[in-house]
Amino acid sequence: MLSEKIKTIREQLGMTQAELARKLGLTRSSINGWEMGLSVPSTQYIVELAKLFNVSTDYLLGMEHGAVLNIDDLSEKEVSVLIDVANCFRGKQTNDE
Repeated sequence: MLSEKIKTIREQLGMTQAELARKLGLTRSSINGWEMGLSVPSTQYIVELAKLFNVSTDYLLGMEHGAVLNIDDLSEKEVSVLIDVANCFRGKQTNDE
């Protein structure tokens, strides 16, 4: 559900409702309303949330099950490390093993 995803990702990023509201130019009560399921962000804010959270709009809307991590500004070595960590969590061997 969108409300749960917004709250979960915001908390994972260590962001308060007030901080998220400031970044989006909204009030804290607007964010609270989204997280409580009392209101739904407009398409514009869903796109802004996706950019801010580095996830796809499909992920926020529950259309895809996996999160997307933006790695555009990472080096090849950094990407390789992330792949190794992800494989480790999945119980697979890393490239070095």
